[in-house]
Amino acid sequence: MKLTKASHKAVKYACLNFHYAKAVPSVQLAYNVFNGSGEWCGVICYGAGANNNLVKPYKLKQGQAVELLRMALNGKQESTTKAMAISMRLLKKDAPNIQLLVSYADSEQNHFGTIYQATNWTYTGFNTDTNLILNGQRVHKRSASAKYGTISKSQLEKKGIDVKVIKTLPKWKYIYPLHKSMIPLCKSLAQPYPKKQAQEVNEDKRPASSRETGGSSPTLALKNLETN
Repeated sequence: MKLTKASHKAVKYACLNFHYAKAVPSVQLAYNVFNGSGEWCGVICYGAGANNNLVKPYKLKQGQAVELLRMALNGKQESTTKAMAISMRLLKKDAPNIQLLVSYADSEQNHFGTIYQATNWTYTGFNTDTNLILNGQRVHKRSASAKYGTISKSQLEKKGIDVKVIKTLPKWKYIYPLHKSMIPLCKSLAQPYPKKQAQEVNEDKRPASSRETGGSSPTLALKNLETN
């Protein structure tokens, strides 16, 4: 298996064709994944993500933490876990200022973080949010704000838009230290891993059982990703 830096063209194609979100995020670094036969399998992307306060909970400076945004792979890779591990080593080399990785497993897609649990990421809890249904189409709040200048239901309705607000299912949050100074923080924030079985996380939202996507089942730990 081989990884190389990916172009925007490769990122766009993989995200639109291989990932359930069908959207291209703002990417800081991305890597092509090639299997042992030299076939291109897609990309793994890192960046700041949609959360403007990504670093705030960890008392880091802007740019010292990034989100694993996409593993947009077509399933031809021998091991998704190995591809992720290699990408993390490359990220550590290409962006040495990054000390912490953050990622989310989306229970709306029947994910609960199998690959993160198998590779010793730290689970820190879950986030819930609200999305907007504008004229019958689901729109993320950030996209709505960019397009209409507001996410206020009343203001959007004044613009003649039919608005419904829906609460999302949980996104399980995981972190991983790229620098040894982050290990104590990760340990202090650690919570028991969420299980595959559906479990009640609030009074009206329950995550579905998991069906992880993106390749072979994760069995390889990140033993070769040594912290500095």
